[in-house]
Formats: sequence, structure tokens, C-alpha cells
Amino acid sequence: WIPKRGATTQLSLENLPMYEQIIRNYERNELSVQNGKIIINGKEATSYTFKMDYYWMMGDNRHNSADSRAWGFVPEDHIVGKPLFVWLSLDEDKSFPSNIRWSRLFTKVHPD
Repeated sequence: WIPKRGATTQLSLENLPMYEQIIRNYERNELSVQNGKIIINGKEATSYTFKMDYYWMMGDNRHNSADSRAWGFVPEDHIVGKPLFVWLSLDEDKSFPSNIRWSRLFTKVHPD
């Protein structure tokens, strides 16, 4: 699940590490854990509603890239540029080479 503007997620000590950077750094809230409770901007929080859309970004050298696998979700205001075409599309339910979706390769990416 990737956070998006207006979406609310339940917070726990177990999932807080996944959202901590977003809540604290990208959305500029004060965040702490006190006596086993999550505190956001001075109030106990059991859920959080995101203010921005986030994206999972993968580098063009997927085995040797520092990307969202290393630094997490990217907020919309950090994205520079835009995708132009689909370079590779694979069907996860099939094995190579029958998993290549030939009809999608090098097709233009259209904005929503």
C-alpha cells in the first residue's frame, strides 16, 4: 500500500518505521514515542491522514540503484521530470520469456 493524499492509516509501533519519515520530515510534524504511545504534534495518535501523494520509485539499474527500496516512498513535491514510455513490462504470473508483455514495450505513458 502506497500513501496518498487524504488516505488514513492506522498507526502502531510495528508499522511506525514505515511512515515515520513521511510524517516527520516530508509532512513536517513533530513525532515521538512516549511510554509506548505515538505522539504527533503533542497529541496521542492511533491513525494518520496523509497530506500528499507518494510514489514508489525504481532506478533504471534495478539491481544496483539506490531507490525506494533504500529510502522509501517519494513525496510528490520531490519528483523531477516525468515518465515518457514503458521500457519493460512483465507479467508476474508467467515465467521468462513468456512473461514479457510485448504490446506494452515502448508505449507512451499518458498522464491520468
